[in-house]
Amino acid sequence: MSVARRTLLTATASGTLLAALWFVPSANATGEHAVRDVPAAAPAHGAGEAGPTSGLRLADTGPGLDTTPYLIGGTALLGIGAGFVTYSVRRSGPRSAH
Repeated sequence: MSVARRTLLTATASGTLLAALWFVPSANATGEHAVRDVPAAAPAHGAGEAGPTSGLRLADTGPGLDTTPYLIGGTALLGIGAGFVTYSVRRSGPRSAH
């Protein structure tokens, strides 16, 4: 199998994976449906609110969310990925025809 065909297969597999992930639904911390299985005597809370005794801790959302760890982690992983690509390209390098 030639190098060009292998590269084309890798690109096709990557594109297919990204296209499939496009359709994965995102999770939201706000509730769209009413809370079920709640006893009638219990105080009514919205789906996005945790009661004082429920012990639930929902994801923090809104403008006060600190995204610094996500930015640092994403940048680090992007750098590692770029390093692997660079290493791979340098390793393969130009080859002489036999």
